[in-house]
Amino acid sequence: MDQASEQRLETLKAEHRQLDLRIAELSAESSSIGHLELARLKKRKLLLKDEIHLIMDQGTPDIIA
Repeated sequence: MDQASEQRLETLKAEHRQLDLRIAELSAESSSIGHLELARLKKRKLLLKDEIHLIMDQGTPDIIA
């Protein structure tokens, strides 16, 4: 994995952790606005997770067994 990919990966992981914290905060609230934002943040978190796995998979060589 090149340095740009590693840096991008770390940025994505940091954003993913921040979303975890924000989601936990909103989960404790019970407002309807919180529920809408919670759904949006969870969707963003899933997209980040997919992108993180994509970058990690690019760094793993294919092995034919």
